[in-house]
Formats: sequence, structure tokens, C-alpha cells
Amino acid sequence: MEETAVQVHRCRFVDFTPSPVTALAFPPLPLPKNKTSQPSRSKFGTLAVGHANGNIDLCSWTGAQGALQSPQAWVVSKTITGLYPSKVDSLAFSIKDPQHSKDDDVPPLSALRLFSSGGGSEVIEWDIEQLCVRRTLGSQAGAIWSIAVNPASTLLALGCEDGSVRILSLAEDNLTHFRRFDRVKSRLLSIAWGPPVLKTTSESTSTAEEDYEWTDSWLATGGSDSSLRKWDVKTGRPSERMNVDKMRGERTLVWTVCVLGDGTIVSGDSLGMVKFWDSKTCTQMQSFQGHGADVLCLTISPEGSVVYSSGVDQKITQFSIVKNQTGEGASTSQPSRRWVQASSRRMHSHDVRALATWPPYSPLPPAHKRRFPADVAPILVSGGLDMSVVVTPAALPGNTVVKITNPLATSTEATFADSYHRRLAYAPGPSNAPAIRVARGSRLVSCMHDASVSIWRINTTPSEDATGQPSVAETDGWEKLLDMDLAVHTNLIASSLSDDGKWLVVSDLYESKLFSLAFNDKGELTPKRVKSFSSVISTQLALSPASSGGLAFAFTPDSSKLLMSSAISSAVLVIDLTQSEGPRILRSFDQHVSNVGERVTKPLPSDGDGDVDMDAPESSTRAQSGTLLSHVIRITVSADGQWAATTDDRARTHVFNLDSLQHHCILPSFAQPAQTLAFAPASTSLLTLIFPDNSIQIYDVETRQFPSWSKDLISNVSQRLSLTHDSVIGIAFDPAATKYALLWGSTWMCKIPMDGSSTSGGSSKKRQRRESLKRNVASTASADPQGTELKMITRYRPILFAEFIAPGELLVVERPLVDVLATLPPAYFKQKYGAS
Repeated sequence: MEETAVQVHRCRFVDFTPSPVTALAFPPLPLPKNKTSQPSRSKFGTLAVGHANGNIDLCSWTGAQGALQSPQAWVVSKTITGLYPSKVDSLAFSIKDPQHSKDDDVPPLSALRLFSSGGGSEVIEWDIEQLCVRRTLGSQAGAIWSIAVNPASTLLALGCEDGSVRILSLAEDNLTHFRRFDRVKSRLLSIAWGPPVLKTTSESTSTAEEDYEWTDSWLATGGSDSSLRKWDVKTGRPSERMNVDKMRGERTLVWTVCVLGDGTIVSGDSLGMVKFWDSKTCTQMQSFQGHGADVLCLTISPEGSVVYSSGVDQKITQFSIVKNQTGEGASTSQPSRRWVQASSRRMHSHDVRALATWPPYSPLPPAHKRRFPADVAPILVSGGLDMSVVVTPAALPGNTVVKITNPLATSTEATFADSYHRRLAYAPGPSNAPAIRVARGSRLVSCMHDASVSIWRINTTPSEDATGQPSVAETDGWEKLLDMDLAVHTNLIASSLSDDGKWLVVSDLYESKLFSLAFNDKGELTPKRVKSFSSVISTQLALSPASSGGLAFAFTPDSSKLLMSSAISSAVLVIDLTQSEGPRILRSFDQHVSNVGERVTKPLPSDGDGDVDMDAPESSTRAQSGTLLSHVIRITVSADGQWAATTDDRARTHVFNLDSLQHHCILPSFAQPAQTLAFAPASTSLLTLIFPDNSIQIYDVETRQFPSWSKDLISNVSQRLSLTHDSVIGIAFDPAATKYALLWGSTWMCKIPMDGSSTSGGSSKKRQRRESLKRNVASTASADPQGTELKMITRYRPILFAEFIAPGELLVVERPLVDVLATLPPAYFKQKYGAS
């Protein structure tokens, strides 16, 4: 591959700031229905990440079906936009229909319900399909401090400001008040359900095929009065009270509590203490000074033999249960097992607000304890104020007989103490779509925030002196033109900037706003809103209630048309912007709103070559008829303005002809939705699709085939990029070298040929290429010294956006973690040695 010189604008002035992580949640596993029930370990559930700005990211596992490893781990697939302003303090999944769910399988996202609380007096249920609020319900007891779903997914418990527990019924997909427990003089800061009690449906002796019936017996809460309480579910009264330590007479806050299957209660408080309690006698069994400051979160390993704690001191501490010695000197009254503080690690730079493990723990009685395969390590997930989600393999250290698989592929070690953790890249915008946009013709850069938009201008490249450094001041290379605050109902979800810099469009979930941009006599950029834009869209969509929100936007290269996808109906609109009387809808496409029964899945050829055989039999797994809800998350337009491609979250990609305003074709469905897609400028009919697992596909929309020359390219690139730990985010083309494409992720960039030339270095290099595949490609700072063609550049990180603004002129927008952390208050630090 020939070398090409590119001038790089390394932009760090864009003030995009991700939101801190405040809550994490995994879907629960259904309770076993009989003695033969065993959970599946080959699937990974959806990870929900709640943020301080009210958004909830739904992250999908990128591994192939049945695969136990995926270097990319979880990637944001779509974002539930929060109301503005709002926050998420607690998250909880429940199963929609627990009676008919398979207890040996991981519930899919469509079979789940999602609840959250944000410090107010209402609990919110989110519509996972529509990505909006489904319903809200007041607690009738003041602010909600904590929420918890019972193991059977039939009840939701709320810990409230007035000291009472409110129980909500989730039966029949509803959300209604069910019971109110007695009040106590304390805020209920944390809450957890105890192990369910087993009843059989028959009075006869239970058999392996007989269905179980589970009932709840008690729950535990942590309060603001230096105590925990055990509540009887039948009477609704606190049966026991457990007091924690106090410091200088001040009240201790029990921030977090969890319950094990044998009834052991674990608490974490504001003194940094982690305590273990016996639920039968309600006495303290053991106490550990595990942290130097408040313990904010606890989680339990899938087997229930390890507890993890973390909080303000950024440290994650592991507590393991071990057997006591049974030698001659051992006391007969000594319990057979005890908890020990095994290890601790510091993987965050600020407060840790949430912990979660996959597979999730179910507090089942010891006789029904779930058994998971010992050869696959569970994963510990943590998040906090440093905006990052950290994933860590957390296998038990005692297992040395079986080789343990590390699902993250970060290291051969898979134990919590010895394995390498990985920091997931923060999303560059809602639904992992970049919040930054570039207007090539006018050299403008826009950045979308929660409720505002900023625009900068990139000046022409400054000349360099003899040392290779710019001869002008750094700030002379750019200037800020506009800061615009908007009145919104929810956080902004999408924006776009026309190539000539004359149009700006932004949208929240319910309303899109179009602005005309122009410079006044003073050289200032002034926006003017097109007030008829929202009403034109609402009239066309005819939704009830009226909505003009857009989920994705794209201007044509000549800035004469705007394509948008509706956030509610998923219709694709083509809007004419050249009329003097205002925007006009040219065509509305509803291919993404088709019925389920009309969608036929055709298999791809096994070798990835040629076209799909449309005469092949239909897939046997055909869904039932009905309306298929989908969200069009990406839109791209070809360089000549003839073709437009759209893809949705159900992995369906449609191609439209903008000259004739007709639907052209639909691509075969792939295993995952496309992360990014773009048309090559040299051959405008070639559509490139890249997926979260870093696999690539090239499709010729004119011939409606996968080109035969792309077979080797797809195989080589997909194989090499599959080892990188960060998923691809975007693709860019250099107008000066159109036969090459630049792929980029959060920590890497690479250049691949798009003209059919091979990315391999010849048959003599096959052995070296196989050896290089075993290494971590993401850590490679430059090309292989022996000439392997695929080059990786890792000097820019983390990358929020990359695009060519002129031939041979690349714009790279970075937001270093150090700059992001500078916006936060100082982290907790306690000097360990010496005195000041």
C-alpha cells in the first residue's frame, strides 16, 4: 500500500463532555421452575448504563452467537434519551412475563422491562422499543432513594424519603401500587429482597418435572439513622433492627445493601465499613474496614461466594468466603466458613457509583443454588464519576484444574486480582453516533451537547518553521463562532451540518429545529430558525401526539436536500430546502415500518462472494405478523447525491435513489446492526458497512451484489480488526486519495484500499501475518516493520470524530481523559505516609 502524506488538525478545543455513570444493570435470570433447570452460559445480556444527565445507554454484546470471547465486549447500540433536566440514580430490569419465560435462557431485550429513579418522587418505566418514557408512577411517600425488583419479577420495592417501603405490582405488564409498609423515622437509602421461599404447586412429593412456586418472605433496607432493618413481607412491618458503628455521635448512612442466598445480609456505609449480618439472629458476623470513605455500591458474584464493594475512594475490594481449618486446635463453636478481604484494585480515578456482574446473581436458597460452568470467567462491570465503564474478568482464584476462558480477551489470566481490566470508550454521542459534525465546504465544526450547540471554524493550515512546528499561535488555527442554548423537552439526540455551512439541524425526541446560518456585517455567525420546519414534518407524519423529532439526519452534498428519520415512526423523509416559501417534503419512505410477516431473511453465501440467491427458501425462523418497531440510526448519502442508505437497529439496510425518489433495494440482514456506513467517493455505488465487532461488508447498490474482488479485502480486514479492543465508530475518505478509506475507533485509525488491491503482503509473508494476528493489534503504534499492509495508528486518543475537510487535510477531534476529569471536583485522596 503506497504511502500518502496527510496534514492533521489535532483538535482538542471541542468541549464535548460525557456524562458520569451513576447506575448499571443487567437483566435478571428467571427463577428455576423445576429441579432440572440450568441457566445458559453461552449468551451475554444487555448492559444498561445510567448517566447523570438522564440518558440510559443500552449496550449489546458484540460476540458472535455461541462465542465465549469478544475483544470489543459491550458496545452502545442505542440510547434512551432522558428528560431535560433529569438524572438516573437507580436502574432495575424485570422480566415481562416470568411465568412463560425460559429459565434456562438469557431474556432478550424485547422480553424485559426497565425502571429507573432519579431523586424525585416518581419511578419511571421506559419503553425499550420506542426509546421513550412508557409510564410514570408517584411513590406517594416523597423522594425515592432506592429501587429493587424481587427475584420473581412480579414486585418492585421502593425505599422512600418518609421512611416507608412501597411495593408496586408488575403483574400483567402493569405498574400499580400494591402495598405500603409501616413508616420508620429514617430515609431508606438502600433496599434488597431476601431469598424467595419455595412452594410446590402440588401437595404431593415434588419431582424433577414439577413446577416450583416462589414467594417472597422478607427484604432488607439501609437507612440514614445508622441502622439496617429486616422487613416481614407478610405483615409489612420491620421485624428486626441492626445498628452500625457511629463516629463522634454522627449518624452513619447505610448507602448500599445486598442479600445472599443463605440469608446473609451485606451492608456498606459512610464510614467505609463492609459488614456481614446473620438474617436469622440479626447479629453482626464480621466487619471489615474495606474503604477509606463511603461505600456506595455492592455486587455479588454469580455463585454467591464473592462480594465486591466500592465507593468514594475509587477502590474495588473483593471479599471471599473460605473454609475454616478443622484441625485439632480448631474450636467446635467456630463457624465452618468465614469471609476474608481477599484483594483490592483501583481502576477508576474518581468515585465509583455502580457495580454489576455478569452472569447476575440470584439469591436462591442453598438447595437451589445456580451452578455456572467453571471454565468461563464472570465479568465485573463498574462505573462512576470518571465517565468510564470498566470491565474486568473476575474468576475465582482457587480454580486451577480447568483452563478458564477470559471473555474479554485482555489477558490469559482471568482472576480479579491478576487479570487486566479494560476501560470501555465513552460513546461520542447518543446511540454511539458522533455528536460532532463537519461542514467541508465552509470548514465549520459543530458539537451537540445536552441542550446546546457550539460551532467553530477551522482556519487554513498555518505554515511551519524549520523545526516542523506551526509558526503561529495554536489558537490562530481555529475560532469559536457560536454558542446556542435551546429550549428542549429531552436531551438532544441528533444534529447535522450542511456541507456549505448554511444549514444546521438539531433535534430532541419530540421536536426538530432547522436553522439557517449566515454571517452578518460584523463577521459574526447568526442563526435564524425556520419556524415552519417542525409543523411541516408533524403534518406529514400525522402522529398522535404530534412529534417532529428526528433520530438521524444527513444533508446531500449540494445542501439542497435533507434526509431525516423520525424518532417515533421510523419513517425516512426527503426534504427540499431550495424553495423560497420554506422546506417541503418530497417523499416519505416507510420501508423501516413494515410488518413483521413481510420481512424475509435470506442467508448470505458461505464464502461471502457474489449475490444472495433470492430463490433460496425462506428462513425457518419467520416472525409472527404485526408491526415491526425499529429505529433508523444511521443515514448516509453518496458523493454525487444519487444514492442514500439507511440502517436500523434491527440490522435492516435500505438503499434509495434520490434522483427518482424511489426505493431501490434492501440488503441482506446481518447478524448485528451496522455501526457506520458510507459510500465511496471514487465509485459512488459502493456502500461500505462496518459492524460493532469490526467486521466489514462492501455492497454494490447498482448491481445489487457483493463484489467478487472484495472477498479477500473483507476477510483480511475483518480478521485483523477483530482483535482490536475498541469498536469502529466511523469511516472517512480522502478526496485526494479516493481509493483508500480511513477507519477509526476511539483509540485507533487504519487505512484500507477500496480498489480491490490485496491487503496482504504476498505468500512469503503468510507465516508472519498469522503470527501478527495473535498479537493485540490495538497496541501496535505503526505498521509491521516487515511490510504487512494494514497499518494501525494509535497516537490519537480518545477520538471523538475524524473527517477530511479538504484533500489531504484530516480533522481529528480528541477529548483526552485528563481534560474531561479536569471538569470534575478533586477526587478523594488520603495521605498514607508522612505528615504535613
